[in-house]
Amino acid sequence: MSPARTRREAPPSPPVSATTAAHASVRTDLILLAIAIAGVSLSAPLIAATVAPALAIAFWRNAMAVGALTPLALLRHRGELRGMGRRAVLLSVAAGALFAVHFGVWLPSLHMTSVASSTALVTTTPIWTTLLLRLRGHRPPALVWAGIGLAFLGVVILTGVDLSLSPRALAGDALALAGGVAAAGYVLLGAEVRRTVGTVAYTYVLYTTTTVLLLAVCLAGGVSLGGYSGETWAKLAVLTVTAQLLGHSIINRVVKGLGPSVTSTAILLETPGAALIAALWLGQLPSAAAYPALVVILTGLALVIMEGRRREPRPATAEAEVRASRSA
Repeated sequence: MSPARTRREAPPSPPVSATTAAHASVRTDLILLAIAIAGVSLSAPLIAATVAPALAIAFWRNAMAVGALTPLALLRHRGELRGMGRRAVLLSVAAGALFAVHFGVWLPSLHMTSVASSTALVTTTPIWTTLLLRLRGHRPPALVWAGIGLAFLGVVILTGVDLSLSPRALAGDALALAGGVAAAGYVLLGAEVRRTVGTVAYTYVLYTTTTVLLLAVCLAGGVSLGGYSGETWAKLAVLTVTAQLLGHSIINRVVKGLGPSVTSTAILLETPGAALIAALWLGQLPSAAAYPALVVILTGLALVIMEGRRREPRPATAEAEVRASRSA
């Protein structure tokens, strides 16, 4: 027998299963989501350190983001923008309107009620997201509800319960709650649009709509949009890069793969994230509850993610699908 026949051939490399590819995609999305949460966590400390009206800050962070995205959208994604169907455009505009409502009602609420109440109520977003999904015919499993409830409990631990019965405070609480509902609608519409539209095209239409609506509100309300110091403009630029371009833009990217439940629940991490950043940057040491609250929120988020992973197809099924597609 010749040596050629006795030599064992190396087995062919096994094909990468669909499940392995899906897991790699989820890991990438989770890393990007962590970057996004770090970006939006800078929002509150930067706004607190910026000497400008709240609605003007909301307008400029969106307007500057539109300016930064315009060359990319028109030069490299023009075809995608033109190819957006009527339904995708309308849904993107609706998402932009809800995004503007979120900014327009939540930021003023911070001056009408306590920051703790405003923060706790606006972060009810994942609850409204799950309820809206239920109204659309989806049946979120018990583990998702448990994870969302646990994550929201972490926010309450951090912010405390500080509800006032004064008419002004109650109006502020209502505005903050409306901001949470609007954010839920924005996340759900974004997830729907992103099924067929790329991140840049969707985000460009979204931010443009939000910018136009916030500009109209600022002009109608007589909000000053200029005359700021150089330091204020620099902080607005940093806010745009971090909270807007690295924050919400990446959220628009990952909502397609992770889904609205995981994405909206992860946004709850903005509260302890902002507290930790404020401690490092502004010297505002977080309360003793910040650290256990962070653990509780992360545990709740982990439950939501675990439920999503549990419902993915099993490896054997996925590999069978790959083999079937190759033999077809």
